[in-house]
Amino acid sequence: MSRPALHLAVELDGDGAHPAAWRRAAHSPDQLLTPRRVAQVAAVAENAGFTLITLDDGVLPPGAGPNPVGRIGAVERAAFVAASTSSIGIAPVVPLTYAEPFHVSSQLASLDHVSAGRAGWVVTEEEQPEAARAWGRPVVDGADARARESRDGVHVARALWDSWEDDAVIRSVATSRYLDRDRLHYIDFTGEAYAVKGPAIVPRPPQGQLVVLGRPDLVPAAQLDVGLLTGRDLAAVAAAAADAGTPRVFAEVEVALDTPDATAAARVADLEAHAPWPDRGRLRHIGSAGQLVSLLGELSRHVDGVRLHPLVLDEDLPVLSRLVLPALSERRLVTRPLPGTSLRTTLGLARPANRFAAASAQPVQEDAR
Repeated sequence: MSRPALHLAVELDGDGAHPAAWRRAAHSPDQLLTPRRVAQVAAVAENAGFTLITLDDGVLPPGAGPNPVGRIGAVERAAFVAASTSSIGIAPVVPLTYAEPFHVSSQLASLDHVSAGRAGWVVTEEEQPEAARAWGRPVVDGADARARESRDGVHVARALWDSWEDDAVIRSVATSRYLDRDRLHYIDFTGEAYAVKGPAIVPRPPQGQLVVLGRPDLVPAAQLDVGLLTGRDLAAVAAAAADAGTPRVFAEVEVALDTPDATAAARVADLEAHAPWPDRGRLRHIGSAGQLVSLLGELSRHVDGVRLHPLVLDEDLPVLSRLVLPALSERRLVTRPLPGTSLRTTLGLARPANRFAAASAQPVQEDAR
């Protein structure tokens, strides 16, 4: 029996995973935030056959001098990418430490509508106190408090996505009825820091629930569709996968590949002369495309997917496209997402039933029995 396909995601924020990646980029720094650049990189990833792209974000600048820093909001970039692609999944990073869950849920539901069901959401935290000042909110201090904000925020977002039943929108011009108010619901959430009544202001997303990705040690596994796993070696990733408790698990892998112009080690050394590559506890591959193919083959025994963090996008993404994904396809380890297919379907995740519709139907089912 053949094993399920390995799903490949790639992080496309900035010029790459290294803080000094801009020094080896194929464009000038002032081109980084242009629409053409965003669309081009997303097109390369989609044409290569990646399942998913992620777009990192945070309220604070993504680095410090002397490197040029800056980014456009991940949700805004994701919406732009959604309009210029047709099959690849798109998951912006949206921390919940200070953001309002009601607004986050509305933005992400809108993204799922724009992308025709290809949206995901990477849940993270804002750890630095400066983020609180940027939001104009008190500091959420401590790991437990940040975890609470993430837990409550995901709970609220998921409940709001269900606050419209699938057939709540009528759009009947003849009867001048556009909504069935009986199919809109209050969520009545009360947490330690805030309360949300609802319902949402955006109809239920095409996927019912967006695909939610995050680290199981930061967000309860029951709230995640995909657990993002760290680990500095294969054994650590395998152990994390066994303990994750999420429907799907993706390993986090940083990659620096040999290119026609330089070896991976030489490229890393060149950038290390300007700034260190931060150790985020992830598995790291520095070497050839063939060695990466072998590593991904080993990982496929333990995980459902891998999120790649290329050292320099302009150098590593072409190698991934020309050598890595084709080799994985030949070994039948990966498959392309199909146009018109939702991200949930691509990942083999069922579309969830609406909690309110299921609750109202339950008495009828009991009577029928």
